[in-house]
Amino acid sequence: MPPETLFRRITDYASRADPYPLYAELREARVARQEDGSYLIGTFADVAALLHDPRISSDLHNRTDPRAGGLLPPPDDMPPSFIGVDDPEHDRLRRLAMRPFGPPHSPGRIDGLTGEVTRIARELAGSLDGRDRIDLVDDFAYPLPVGVICGLLGVPAEDVPQVHAWTESIIAGFDLTPGQDEEARTRAAREARRGMAAYLSGLAESRRGHPSGDLLSDLANDHGPDGSLTPGELMVTAVLLLIAGHETTVNLITNGMLTLLRHPDALALLRADPGLVPGAVEELLRYEPPVQLLPQRTPLTDVEVAGVTIPRGAPLILVLAAANRDPLRYENADRFDPLRRDIQHFGFGSGVHNCFGAPLARLETRVALTELLRALDAPALVEDPPPYRRSPVLRGPRHLLIEQATGGGA
Repeated sequence: MPPETLFRRITDYASRADPYPLYAELREARVARQEDGSYLIGTFADVAALLHDPRISSDLHNRTDPRAGGLLPPPDDMPPSFIGVDDPEHDRLRRLAMRPFGPPHSPGRIDGLTGEVTRIARELAGSLDGRDRIDLVDDFAYPLPVGVICGLLGVPAEDVPQVHAWTESIIAGFDLTPGQDEEARTRAAREARRGMAAYLSGLAESRRGHPSGDLLSDLANDHGPDGSLTPGELMVTAVLLLIAGHETTVNLITNGMLTLLRHPDALALLRADPGLVPGAVEELLRYEPPVQLLPQRTPLTDVEVAGVTIPRGAPLILVLAAANRDPLRYENADRFDPLRRDIQHFGFGSGVHNCFGAPLARLETRVALTELLRALDAPALVEDPPPYRRSPVLRGPRHLLIEQATGGGA
């Protein structure tokens, strides 16, 4: 089929369970100009170069048409978060967000969560004991990271269901399903983002001048060399941390267990030697990344890739999952190998916009897989492929039904 239809075929829900043949087609083309004027890139070398190219912008205001290319958040009157702006503003906002979150100013924050992450994971895994059928998403993969990030931010436990509802509406704003009411979906996503923003802003403001030790409190009360976040900047930063702090990890845990259940030898290997789990998580980030593509990139000037000139202002879509399986970079790139070495993946992006929540996601996934492998008794998939979420960007099963021998406890 013609390469100019790749974007349409990749985003078609019928491709969600297995987009990888389309990604191979993209790698063959290297640069695929689409029907709407956007450009898809999918080889490892090209994606790496563009992620580190200062001529490539993350600010949609630099697009000739800010809504071209699809897969973008619904527009609203809120300021963009730091992932949607360029340096030097991106660098300033990112440093302000990083100060209470990780090194160098808060080097022990993530490691200090190990005990709490393990406690929540073991509690959830224990609740699976004796059940012959479970939904890994609803029963484990969602409540673990959402519980951790809400606790980290200081969101009360009784408000977590409302956070879930807002998040579902926001993520649904990325759905491109034909025939659905796009205007209603966009309106609901916009209202959910505003609702979450107002809620988190209120929590943060209530703690301004009254530090309580949580991340929202630290962001509201930090007065470092770069100054402080304005109320608007704090609001959108909090929304970003809350959504990104659990949505991608839900997919990483679920995609990880799905992959292991499809590869029983690998599952048995990790169960026998849990010390191999950290390396297996890196391979899972390469093999089944939770973020499949980055739609929010724009050249600031004409850029040549593989002999094709991508004009200034054109939508540029970097297909990270295609690059992660590039056979020019990896031997047996389509094979899952938990013992693979030299894994340089784009599971958390790369360059100045590399996900700074990566250490937390790695910690949660390592603990999650370790506890699940310990707790589940002869697990088997009920349905393969499982039903997938609609988003082609944040790809993962909506439900993952697993049967196990009654009694649990391997």
